Amino acid sequence: MSTVPHRDDIPRKDQWDLGSLYRSEEEWEKDLQILSSLEEQVHTYPGTLSESADTLLAWLHLQTRIEELDERLGYYAMLRHSEDAGKSENQDRLSRYTQITSRLGAATSFFAPEIQQIPDATMEELLADPRLDEYRISLNRVLRYKPHTLAPGEERILAMQQEANQTASRSFSALLDVDLDFGEVDTPEGPRTLTQSSFGSLLEHRDRAVRERAFRQFYRSFDQHKNTLAALYAGSVNLDIYRARVRNFSSALESRLFPDDVPSRVYENLLSVVRQNLPLLHRYYRLRTRALRLEDPAVWDTRVALVPDITVHNPYEEAVETVLASLAPLGEDYVTTLRGGLLGGWVDRYENKGKRSGAFSAGSYRGDPYILLNYKEDTLRDMFTLTHEAGHSMHSWYSVRNNPFQHYQYTIFEAEVASTFNEQLLVHHLLGQDQFPGQDQIPGQKQDRPMRAYLISKHVDDIVATLFRQTMFAEYEKLVHEQVESGKALTVDWFRQAYRKLLQAYYGDTLTIPDLLDLEGLRIPHFYRAFYVYKYATGISAAITLSRKVLEGGPGEREAYFRFLRSGGSRFPLESLAAAGVDMTRPEPVQLAMDHFSRQLDLLEEALFGEPHGEQK
Repeated sequence: MSTVPHRDDIPRKDQWDLGSLYRSEEEWEKDLQILSSLEEQVHTYPGTLSESADTLLAWLHLQTRIEELDERLGYYAMLRHSEDAGKSENQDRLSRYTQITSRLGAATSFFAPEIQQIPDATMEELLADPRLDEYRISLNRVLRYKPHTLAPGEERILAMQQEANQTASRSFSALLDVDLDFGEVDTPEGPRTLTQSSFGSLLEHRDRAVRERAFRQFYRSFDQHKNTLAALYAGSVNLDIYRARVRNFSSALESRLFPDDVPSRVYENLLSVVRQNLPLLHRYYRLRTRALRLEDPAVWDTRVALVPDITVHNPYEEAVETVLASLAPLGEDYVTTLRGGLLGGWVDRYENKGKRSGAFSAGSYRGDPYILLNYKEDTLRDMFTLTHEAGHSMHSWYSVRNNPFQHYQYTIFEAEVASTFNEQLLVHHLLGQDQFPGQDQIPGQKQDRPMRAYLISKHVDDIVATLFRQTMFAEYEKLVHEQVESGKALTVDWFRQAYRKLLQAYYGDTLTIPDLLDLEGLRIPHFYRAFYVYKYATGISAAITLSRKVLEGGPGEREAYFRFLRSGGSRFPLESLAAAGVDMTRPEPVQLAMDHFSRQLDLLEEALFGEPHGEQK
């Protein structure tokens, strides 16, 4: 029986080397004291920023010093805590850092409101000083909020509401994570406790009766609390609209798109193009029905793998080489840099007691772009996780080297593009046959038919989950907020009817949609962070488009992709993607992703059934 090792039992070569942040604890402690001491200087600046360019410049230098030191200290403390949260010294380090930065955050919070209150003419005079050029981008990003910033007294009132504003989301989390008891589900392996986490894995069970039992039992619990769930979500939606109106936005959607400077037509294009291509999704469900040999397919059959897990053996070092081979189209410099990082100290590779679950990339300005994994060599998905996180880290690596600290950080909108791009190249490489029509063979690994079916099926399922499903969620959020903005009420019945119409549109007439599934719209945690999920769908669309450009193009297309990686936070997301040749204000990138999905269905059908491309009539 395998056991999870303690941190001290993990070989050093398999741990990350945080020396690029701090070579010793003493260095970290010294910088923490310096950061704490800077608070005294902060208190001399409120009310002075409009006096002269000299004063404003001095403040901006101090602010940058604080933020850069804060980031370096914070990343080190967070990474140490992530590698083993059970160690008291890791808990203590993170706690002391948080206490100091909380005080500093309160002390420096005067900056944005004070800048926004400076008269336009005065601000123009200050910005005319060439010494402020290095801060021009970051200052303009603060100033663009001026039309949506209230008077100091009103801002103070809004700030005092922050704790109360968390009531709906916190209550929702408490209900789902603590109070709801879903019971146990009988399986051939024995009873399994049904939780938010185990629900997904139970829907992947090979025994169809287990899947149905888990589904019905899970949603019966939500049915018992539907009025509370509806009230909580309605409260969150009303809060979104209140905030938007108070800050002079025309809608909650506009207010949420504003920080990334994304016009509403990007959102509308996504919904429209996906709607037009729903017949492809319906074809996918028919293909699943045939592959699973089901006579009466239902929603609880949509998660089980079409191809059972295939046993693989991919030691970490071999997985790295496979990933690097897939990324060869990006050139020698990219591959060489990444090899040095993946094998030389960027990655904390394996599970140990107290280590954070899952995976992440943590790039900072003064340290290497570290990666946390819990790698397992018998799980093919972990190799995809490796290249996904490597995409984030290389994005950070290029951004740091091409931007000052003030605007090197890219947005979530952009982050998922670089990581998903790497996944596209990996699946392309592993299949050993081009994914694009009009081309036959490419260099890569030729797979046997079961492995081909497994890889294509995984790729197709990822597109369904990321592009189609997240767009359905995005459409629902829009409908819900528009219901309130038009002066109408949100009720349990309205929520369920609106969501059922979407289910019917997206699932088509192939699958049975159980009555209780229309409660799904009340159980999605992301809805308490309104208009966020669309970024997953636009991200994969942009990644597919860019990967095709790089694979089908030449040095010019590759260089365009590197312009995107190097942009960092110097441009808004749509500008950085446009520099790479992807215009997300137009429908073409989403449609190209749909065309790619159609091609994958052809290949999947061939791999599963040995038939020519195209749906069997």
